[in-house]
Amino acid sequence: MSKVMIISGSKSDSAIADKAAKVLDEFGVEYTIEVASAHRNPDKVEKLVSESGADVFIAIAGLSAALPGVISSKTVKPVIGVPVSAKLDGLDALLSIAQMPPKIPVAAVGIDNGANAAYLAVQILALKDEKLEEKVKEFREKMKE
Repeated sequence: MSKVMIISGSKSDSAIADKAAKVLDEFGVEYTIEVASAHRNPDKVEKLVSESGADVFIAIAGLSAALPGVISSKTVKPVIGVPVSAKLDGLDALLSIAQMPPKIPVAAVGIDNGANAAYLAVQILALKDEKLEEKVKEFREKMKE
C-alpha cells in the first residue's frame, strides 16, 4: 500500500511530481501518482482521497491552486501543497495554498518544489517509522559533509 499519494491538477505538472517521486524512491517510500483537477473533475479527486490508504497527500497545483484545499477538506491526513509557477511566477498559487481558511490546514512548500514536499512527507512518515527516521537522520548527516 502506498504511503504517499501525489495528485497533480494537470499533466503539465508531471515534472514536479517526478521530483517528489525521486525523493520518495531514495527513501524507499511507496507512492502513487494521479492527475485530477479540483475544478474539472472534483468527483475524481474525492474518490481518490476517500479510497486511498495513503498517510500523506502531496497536491501539486497552479493558478488558483484549489486542489490542496479540496483534498484537505476530504481527509484528516496531512496535505502538502506544491504551488506551480503557471502564472504570476507562482505567487498566486503560493498564496492560495498558504492562505487556507481556519481549521482546514495545508502545509505549503516553495514554488515548483516537489522535492521539498517529498522530504516533508518522509519526515511526517518517520514519526511512526523508526527505520525511516534513521534514514532521515543519516541523510541529514550527509548534508553536513
